[in-house]
Amino acid sequence: MKKPNAEIGVLGGSGLYDPGILENVEEVKIYTPYGPPSDSILIGEVGGRKVAFLPRHGRGHRLPPHRINYRANIWAFKELGVTRVISVSAVGSLREDYRPGDFVCTDQFIDMTKKREYTFYDGPVVAHVSMADPFCPELRKVCLEAAKREDITVHERGTYVCIEGPRFSTRAESRLWRQMGADIIGMTLVPEVVLAREARMCFVNIAMVTDYDVWAEKPVTAQEVARVMAENIEKVKRLLYRMIPMIPRERKCGCARYLDEALI
Repeated sequence: MKKPNAEIGVLGGSGLYDPGILENVEEVKIYTPYGPPSDSILIGEVGGRKVAFLPRHGRGHRLPPHRINYRANIWAFKELGVTRVISVSAVGSLREDYRPGDFVCTDQFIDMTKKREYTFYDGPVVAHVSMADPFCPELRKVCLEAAKREDITVHERGTYVCIEGPRFSTRAESRLWRQMGADIIGMTLVPEVVLAREARMCFVNIAMVTDYDVWAEKPVTAQEVARVMAENIEKVKRLLYRMIPMIPRERKCGCARYLDEALI
């Protein structure tokens, strides 16, 4: 039996459990050395490109952020041949001008998580991978151009502070994140982006603003996040449908080389 394969992986965040844009879909289960990924993976085509889709929280949102098996998710994509990863996530805004319903093409992150599995290299092989520029410049360029063509508001830059969750921030924490220079806040980017780099993958994060974090004296609720995400899910699908065929077939970004410089 021929092994399924894909070149582009999509990690769906809160509200995006089935992209609804894939053709010729097959569902596969992947087994990894790190246990099961969040769910079965849907493999199909978008504009002639082979795409693997995985809902990071599982269908029905079964997994909270701190219980996601990030290593298994990235490993499963690697097993399928994925070299580019598009991450879609819901975030809170730490800026007045990044409004609910807007998207952000993340360019930096601050890690405030506490107890996750951050690496494939636990020894005896050790890797200190560079994260100075965490996101693929080619994929970021494609994302911004696709959003422009679809007339979707996407902010070109944004620093994502990743917290452990599953609770939301206190007011004191929210004010601190702003003072640290963060623009958006979420719970899933780390270690996802780090593991993708260790796996020699390109990675881009499309963050959808669902709320103002509590610094704005507008306490966030899970219901509010779900409502805004539902209202904007079609925009997410439009953006992915436009973006995926635009991704160059040949990688010229250099994302795959970082691991060569990291191994000890």
